[in-house]
Amino acid sequence: MSMKPWVLMAGAAGLAALCLTACKPAEPTETIKLSYSVFFPPTHVQCIAATNWAHEIQQRTGGRVQITVYPAGSLTKADQCYEGVIKGISDLGMSCFAYTRGRFPLLEGLDLPLGYPDGATATRLANTIIQKYQPAELNDVKMLYVHAHGPGILASKKPVHSLDELKGMKVRATGLSAKIVEALGATPVAMSQPETYEALAKGVVEATLCPIETLKGWKQGETIEYVVDATAIGYTTAMFVVMNKDKWAALPADVQQVFTEVSQEWIAKHGAAWDEADQAGREFVTDLKRQFIHLPEAEQQRWKAAVKPILDDFAKQAKEKNLPGEAMLADIQAGIQASKTSQ
Repeated sequence: MSMKPWVLMAGAAGLAALCLTACKPAEPTETIKLSYSVFFPPTHVQCIAATNWAHEIQQRTGGRVQITVYPAGSLTKADQCYEGVIKGISDLGMSCFAYTRGRFPLLEGLDLPLGYPDGATATRLANTIIQKYQPAELNDVKMLYVHAHGPGILASKKPVHSLDELKGMKVRATGLSAKIVEALGATPVAMSQPETYEALAKGVVEATLCPIETLKGWKQGETIEYVVDATAIGYTTAMFVVMNKDKWAALPADVQQVFTEVSQEWIAKHGAAWDEADQAGREFVTDLKRQFIHLPEAEQQRWKAAVKPILDDFAKQAKEKNLPGEAMLADIQAGIQASKTSQ
């Protein structure tokens, strides 16, 4: 028995409608646009690393996430970056814990003069510590990762061979490094890295306590004459990469996973970048014919003895606040020793 024409026509129409539905292109997913405030200048290796991180997230999300980087504190100043993320002035932010002194009572311990050998070790240990202790002081943001520079040195306009020559000298420092300067007998002057070049050039300060990469990364090597090897009390400065909590919560689960994976990969990249930058800093000041001063072992021990009360004071204050400062310091020191032993 033959099929009636109207049945054939209805079937064809239905098939055509089904094809149109199936072949219709998917509705485009709305692009997630995020702002990222970074205090480093755009040419700095750490700003480049941050920009590469943003590009990697865009690539792995198939373009669903687009992150605009605002370098050199152009969106929020270095000391306002963390608060800016909380308030939503920027969706993401990178700056130093030390720039908001007192806000991070446990994490300030990361910056202590513990003798960090290099940036890779400081960065790895900082992330390990945060992962282990999960400090409540970070509860108002989504912590993605941290990184930390190589051991601080003293860059000076005058020669410094001993603590005696350092006495009374005006030295740029931030956060806990100001306490280091005080312990060494000098006078700390608080300011962020972007302000330091002009302060050194004009003689507002006579020296700066900083990682050697700073002498190239921020061009400060142009303003000093001597580089004093103070790695025996090598401190670091831990830097956060955080996200606004509401913005994080609004991300689809698969996008959150991309952020987490890329951030974990970038820990090692930032650590390596710090060490490469330190080497570039050495070469930069060497080319400028700056003089390197290496402290004899006995003098290094004097410097270590001078800063020990800072460690003791931190542990005491942490205990008073019911924070595991002493245990954290022990973990860091064990990690530093293990790193030196393996090298």
